[in-house]
Amino acid sequence: MNVINEIQRINALELEKNITHTPASWHTKYKDSAWVYAGNLPLQLTEGDIICILSQFGEIEDINLVRDKDSGKSRGFAFVKYEDARSCVLAVDNFTGSVVLGRTLRVDHVERYRLPKHLQEREECEEEEKDGGESSEGEEKKKSTRIVAEAGHAYEGQELASSYDIHSGHDLFAPPPRNNERRGSAEVSVAVCDKEKDKEERRLRKEARAQKRREKEEHRRRKDERKRRKKER
Repeated sequence: MNVINEIQRINALELEKNITHTPASWHTKYKDSAWVYAGNLPLQLTEGDIICILSQFGEIEDINLVRDKDSGKSRGFAFVKYEDARSCVLAVDNFTGSVVLGRTLRVDHVERYRLPKHLQEREECEEEEKDGGESSEGEEKKKSTRIVAEAGHAYEGQELASSYDIHSGHDLFAPPPRNNERRGSAEVSVAVCDKEKDKEERRLRKEARAQKRREKEEHRRRKDERKRRKKER
């Protein structure tokens, strides 16, 4: 929340000094990066949901929703790449502090984004296969260009669908609720559902860690047993 408040404070200061869209703006530092960080995301959102939300201010080329290695569940933050780096400024200014499904979003610039390790390894393998292939350089270049040009290539293999529909979402045209108004029954049920999902995910992670500890202890016991047998011989 401190980062969200700081971004909003800096933006308000720029408006006051009338230095927005100038080299003096704090966004200028990130003019060469088209990546943003989106944090505090509702855990039930998929890649497709996040794309729908963040694409309001620009075409999205790529997304990396960070998921738990064991359960595959979302960890609540993602890295998103826009087609135009200027869209990052709009996303940071407009999405930071906004509320989605009861969570206050934090959207910030990413100066240098590094691909996840498994994606780096995949790209290296693809480069090696490309270099060792029998096709000509012109054919490889044409093939590479075709892959880049395909619509939706950045979302291939991602979970783009979810169980939510337009009737269970937010009314974007409804007036903002007053501070003294209580949340409706629908919002309460969503909050309860989120808490139950979070509790279940924590339980699964705890069981996974306990299982790993048991496997390590069993491996250590077997190793000690082999050492003991060697000494007896």
